[in-house]
Amino acid sequence: MRTQITELFGLNVYTDKAVFIGCVDDVVIDVDQKKIDALAVGELNPEIGEIKGYSGLQIPFRIIKSIGDIVIVRHIPGIFRSPAKEE
Repeated sequence: MRTQITELFGLNVYTDKAVFIGCVDDVVIDVDQKKIDALAVGELNPEIGEIKGYSGLQIPFRIIKSIGDIVIVRHIPGIFRSPAKEE
């Protein structure tokens, strides 16, 4: 599947465990290797972990599982907390 980089801007980013991370603000490109290195994500979900004080997060392209109407990344328990369960 081929897509334009500009089509990634504004997409919502979720983990494969349905945790909302944020929205794609930019794409980090490795010009020497001619490949996407990471997605810069902003509008972060304040409940995902200990990243308070940062306005954005770079998601390495290697943990991206799927890109379509949303971006799905591999869930990393140490970084992305699962949503709190209602009691």
